[in-house]
Amino acid sequence: MMPETRHQFNQQFSEEKYRRFLEDLNATYHHTIPFRVAETPLFIPHDFKKTLISSAEEIVDFIVRPDFRKSMEGALPPALRVPHETKHTLFLALDFALCTEGTKKIVPRLIEMQGFPSLFGYQDFLGNKFREHYHIPESLHFHFGKSSEEYWAQLRRAIVGKHAPENVVLLEIDPMKQNTTIDFLITERMLGIHLVHIGDVTIKGRKLFYKKGGKEFPILRIYNRVIFDELQQRKDLVTSFHLTEDVEVEWAGHPNWFFYISKYTMPFLKGSAVPECKFLCDYSAYPGDLENYVLKPLFSFSGSGVIFNVTRKDLDMIPNANRKNFLLQRKVHYEPVIQAPDGLVKAEVRLLYLWEEGEARPQLITNLARLSRGEMIGVKYNKDKTWVGGTVCFFED
Repeated sequence: MMPETRHQFNQQFSEEKYRRFLEDLNATYHHTIPFRVAETPLFIPHDFKKTLISSAEEIVDFIVRPDFRKSMEGALPPALRVPHETKHTLFLALDFALCTEGTKKIVPRLIEMQGFPSLFGYQDFLGNKFREHYHIPESLHFHFGKSSEEYWAQLRRAIVGKHAPENVVLLEIDPMKQNTTIDFLITERMLGIHLVHIGDVTIKGRKLFYKKGGKEFPILRIYNRVIFDELQQRKDLVTSFHLTEDVEVEWAGHPNWFFYISKYTMPFLKGSAVPECKFLCDYSAYPGDLENYVLKPLFSFSGSGVIFNVTRKDLDMIPNANRKNFLLQRKVHYEPVIQAPDGLVKAEVRLLYLWEEGEARPQLITNLARLSRGEMIGVKYNKDKTWVGGTVCFFED
């Protein structure tokens, strides 16, 4: 993974420099980032960049098929269907583990996918902050050839559309209390739209409104960040507007695509980067090597409910009627490939796409990455560890 560039970065690094870097991240928007920010970016060489993007485009080929939407119909619970569905998703995220799979070369393996926005604002901020604090070669980019100005112009076109920013809201449950609040604050400043708690939306007939500074504004377009899983868990939440109501509003990221492009999609995919994956209900007999599989609930958020070391007992406890909501996915083996000062670190790369209206297919526009020393990527597997957490990839031209 670009050993010379890695060596140059590590030579620059110090705990004091990292502390100043974090202070800058937190001070810029007067918000302390609650998740762990990794000490380093990833540096991706040209050859692996080609392999990674080629693997992702095979998956995109399936998503753009005319019959894709119909094939995914079973993913959407009828009670959660939102009216005025768009022809395709606006956002796409594809997560790849960096592995070797018995070869000498690093290969990507698909872990997750989602038709839902990710940290589009924060990743631009983070990439630029790494450049401010460290010398990173000019031949490396995190927006795939776009400048930050061009990147934000594209996001503005996709999220704000033809509307005045005051009529576009970033909708979330308690947006100032989320782990991703930093992304919301950046998006608010860069696009001029407003952060709105779903409980603060009012409805009059089929029209939506929010208040700011004592003044009421109509909502004409919603940049949706509400996850149904969280919404259903919040029994305390009182709202006058429900996502499933038939209202006069445009969606920048229609909620139905959260389901259509999700873990549900995985068993339908084929390709060299796609691990074996089946719905639990499709097994007549369990695999003999269950230790090589992960059990995943289809509709859970942020890794909740995943069983990494699955047993027959775990599977037997799931009622037959509910087996359609779980899948078994063959484990992939992350290869530690990032050289930290005290050893090697595992990594996962998320490629972030935007599928604008009128375009034939999604366009790759940015990325994020996560580093891990634990058994899996995730906070609970990396407590009290260094050189782990969220970061960004710089790709070689």
